[in-house]
Amino acid sequence: MIEERTLTAISLFTGAGGLDFGLEAAGYKTAVAVEIDAACCSFLRRNRSWPVIEEDIHNVSFEKIGEVAGIEKKEADILIGGPPCQPFSKSGYWATGDSKRLDDERADTLSAYLRILEGALPRCLLLENVPGLAYKNKAEGLERLLGGIERINAKHGTRYEPVWQVIDAAKFGVPQHRERIFIVAARDGGKFEFPNETHGQSSSPEMDTEPFRTAWDAIGDLPSLPNDPDLRATGKWAELLSTIPEGENYLWHTRRGGGLPLFGWRTRYWNFLLKLAKDRPSWTIQAQPGSATGPFHWSSRKLSALEMARLQTFPSDVVFTESRAKAQRLLGNAVPSLVSEVLGRAIATQFLGKESYEGGPKLLPPVRANMPGREEVRAVGRPYLALIDDHEDHPGVGKGSRASLRASAA
Repeated sequence: MIEERTLTAISLFTGAGGLDFGLEAAGYKTAVAVEIDAACCSFLRRNRSWPVIEEDIHNVSFEKIGEVAGIEKKEADILIGGPPCQPFSKSGYWATGDSKRLDDERADTLSAYLRILEGALPRCLLLENVPGLAYKNKAEGLERLLGGIERINAKHGTRYEPVWQVIDAAKFGVPQHRERIFIVAARDGGKFEFPNETHGQSSSPEMDTEPFRTAWDAIGDLPSLPNDPDLRATGKWAELLSTIPEGENYLWHTRRGGGLPLFGWRTRYWNFLLKLAKDRPSWTIQAQPGSATGPFHWSSRKLSALEMARLQTFPSDVVFTESRAKAQRLLGNAVPSLVSEVLGRAIATQFLGKESYEGGPKLLPPVRANMPGREEVRAVGRPYLALIDDHEDHPGVGKGSRASLRASAA
């Protein structure tokens, strides 16, 4: 039997390696990773032997990348990366209904990805970003990428034909709802076909799907850690967390919820006092949350680094020595590795000569039995009773108090 060669990846904006770990599970090896964040680089070096260039991508040439990786132009199988996405993130719309997008200097990371793509001319590319990159009537970022790829094709005779899709990670077995856009293209002009979704709200023989993997599937076997001081909820709302049922958020304590009218409807971010439900996927893990920003554990505490890594489907051998807060920043910015594994498998079989894979994805969490009932909730404490009022609802996107202040100052 002829041994299959190892597929090679050049990784940009590697972060904590979410894309890389997924491709590793699909049979690829990261030949070089480029990352500016020192904490991310330390994490990568501790967990893998991948060569890491710890520099600003804007100061790194393809020649240096190729030298470190031992790869010439056109030799890499895939170029991967998730350029920092703040200019296109959904949060930019909460207060104003808009954001600076391409006027934001952080959008230059898209140009950096294109520059290395032109230098490397890999067999395939995989780019990840927030869905806001392709918002209807606001797709300047996506247009920049597509236009840049067209120019590369015209200049070098390549035939990259980008195909993109917004994916909810939970629909591919990740025990977490996290929407991201993925863009795939092959140098020879092959048009990528995204794999079919494998998970949904319930089983569907017609669609060949099974139920979502849940938070219990991901972390139900881990210790409860009720007395860990690092996981204790803090801040002025900490004691209110235990009065909210699992799977609910602050909306429980509005006039439309089942608790007390302490807040106006939709006057806070969705993840304010948000708690996991054992029988559902987690909501998106945040990178830099405030003290009241969830999702929190169903037992009214913060999630541990291991729990967050499980919800992100990182490999089981990954080790964290960072503080819990630093680990959350690393994990909250990462791509769920299982999605990367699924896409990596599809890319390998469609474009890179891989005939097939034995068995299902390696990073798919097992279905876990013996799920206990819902946690009990406590009564609202006296300090919060003063908040009871007939609170007004939020007036709508771009119409809140901060938006009004900006409009009056303009």
